Amino acid sequence: MSDVFGLELREQLAEARRQQAGARAAGDEDGAQAYAGRIAQLLRIAAHHGIEVEHTAGEQEED
Repeated sequence: MSDVFGLELREQLAEARRQQAGARAAGDEDGAQAYAGRIAQLLRIAAHHGIEVEHTAGEQEED
């Protein structure tokens, strides 16, 4: 089940990144900021469960 959880988390992270990029491209900074929060949330979940995911310097695991 852990593999399925990790896969789902990575898929959600990829989708949030796509949505954030789309919002930025459309000039929707509020939307981009909302997706940044979603990305940070997913990174926190991954860290909590010991799931390694790549992230950029601009993506943070907010406390």
